[in-house]
Amino acid sequence: MNKPIETLFPQALPPRPHNLFPVWLAAALAALWLIVRDLEISFETLAYGVADMGEYFSRYRQPDFSDLPRYLELMGITLATALWGTVFALVVAFFLSPLAARNLSPHPLVYRAAREALNFMRAMPDLLLALIFVAALGLGPLPGALALGVHTAGFLGKFFAESLERVDQGVYEGVAATGANFPQLVMYAGWPSILREALGYVLYILDRNVRMASVLGLVGAGGIGLALHDTLRMFNYGQSAALILVILSTILIIDYASAWLRQTLN
Repeated sequence: MNKPIETLFPQALPPRPHNLFPVWLAAALAALWLIVRDLEISFETLAYGVADMGEYFSRYRQPDFSDLPRYLELMGITLATALWGTVFALVVAFFLSPLAARNLSPHPLVYRAAREALNFMRAMPDLLLALIFVAALGLGPLPGALALGVHTAGFLGKFFAESLERVDQGVYEGVAATGANFPQLVMYAGWPSILREALGYVLYILDRNVRMASVLGLVGAGGIGLALHDTLRMFNYGQSAALILVILSTILIIDYASAWLRQTLN
């Protein structure tokens, strides 16, 4: 039997794919060079400034804990600010997230309005919101709590909405078959299905708000950040070092506690 002529000769191998790694590497280096030139970043100045930075940081070698009870009281105010900011964010996200879930929202216009509201809150930086609320309400922890609450409500609402969208549709259909309306569908099908995941998100936001509450004090939002700003402005490095250590210790404790709680929930 005569074989086809194609089988008598080996077919040529496909061409070797081009290695584009050098091209992408060159493009990345070129972009980096343009950024350095545009921002006028001087590595020479940075090298010469290492000694000056070392001398500056050496001023914090002797923390002054003589006023430790006051520092702890200020840290308590900062923690309260973070807690109430998280509570505010949780309340807003609780009501907005079902409306921002595509499979639960009662109308496309309601879905879009809720989504854009969450996007707006998430896009507003904490520091900008704190400056606005301080200008409107005056100095104190209340502007800080509101700034944290508004900003993190956008994140919590987005997290909750996406979790509600991932719930199996059969769960919603089973509850809807009993004649449940929209609030009942959310309360008896949506939230029970994502409760553990939602608690993990809330703990993450609380952990994050404690860190940011200390920073917001620098713009007048009260708490230990305001005291740190005052000591830095007066060049009181001993008290500044003590305040920084109190902040770091508190953040580490909360970080380990929240990690343990998330692990327990999982």
